[in-house]
Amino acid sequence: MRAAQEQYLKHLTSLYWENGYNPDTTQMERLAHFADLVAEKNEVLNLVSRKDIESIIENHVFISSYITKHIPERCTKFIDIGTGGGFPGIPVAIMRPDLRGVLVDSIAKKTAAVAEFIERLMMSNIIVENARVEDEAFIQKYTGQFDLVFSRATVPLIMLVKYALPLIKDKGYVMALKGGDVTEEHKKAQMKYTPFIKKSTVFELHYKPGNIKNVKEKKLVVLELVK
Repeated sequence: MRAAQEQYLKHLTSLYWENGYNPDTTQMERLAHFADLVAEKNEVLNLVSRKDIESIIENHVFISSYITKHIPERCTKFIDIGTGGGFPGIPVAIMRPDLRGVLVDSIAKKTAAVAEFIERLMMSNIIVENARVEDEAFIQKYTGQFDLVFSRATVPLIMLVKYALPLIKDKGYVMALKGGDVTEEHKKAQMKYTPFIKKSTVFELHYKPGNIKNVKEKKLVVLELVK
């Protein structure tokens, strides 16, 4: 294990312990390995902001894995829209190996990197697609297949619901990682898609040690959709 990977492992394990979890060692090792792969690739391809790479564990890997505690029961297959460097899709798939997933991005260099990460991590429950989710060919291929839609990209909620509706089963969930005030964005989505949004919840993502009062304004918006 590389020295950087060992540091990532210590940081991840510490964050989980701090927040009252008894982390699975194998999962933590795979998350640390993933962080190391992203940091290495980031030297030649901008997957994570260069100034943010030192915070890759807390700001990217940990938060992407931490949200799995909010995944509703009985979900089996997810799609990660705008996965970028594999966030949150790869951490989700590591923490929930029972789920199958499709990670999608329109930028070929990024999906090539994600395909490499998946191969090097020897993950069999996810695949990556270089596509736009709104394209007719993609919709035809994946119509009605998912019960969970993730996004960590800056896609507005109103657009996420639009993208999600053809792709989900009769019932499904949108889980969007957001920062800052989501009130207006939330309201617009609810007004536009009132018949389809059965329930809406915003979770404030508090975590120790440095974000107990959620000073970083990290939120997880969960929308339950019905067709």
